[in-house]
Amino acid sequence: MSKKSESAEQHIKSVKRRTRRKYSAEEKIRIVLEGMRGEHSIAELCRREGIAQSQYYSWSKDFMEAGKKRLAGDTQREARSDEVVEMRREMRDLKEVVADLTLENRVLKKSVIADGDDDI
Repeated sequence: MSKKSESAEQHIKSVKRRTRRKYSAEEKIRIVLEGMRGEHSIAELCRREGIAQSQYYSWSKDFMEAGKKRLAGDTQREARSDEVVEMRREMRDLKEVVADLTLENRVLKKSVIADGDDDI
């Protein structure tokens, strides 16, 4: 294989990777449910949606596993990144409050001890 054709193939792969369609969760669910209805073959559905059959079956498996976990009472879900950022910010703020209160508590204890009240 020549260097020029190898470079062209790499370029094509790169373009395909960048232009690959990303499906939202709602689109994946719609496609999986349509496949489960059985009105059309999975092959036909995948051709129409522009996905590989293996991709459909992977989504279908994920869909079923998520449903099984939910029915079993496992309600844990992945946190969205903005949720994680907000929770970290809140945790940092709460740690600062705890640190301030701890420091204030120590200062008060020292002042009570310095006043000669050894009962604390």
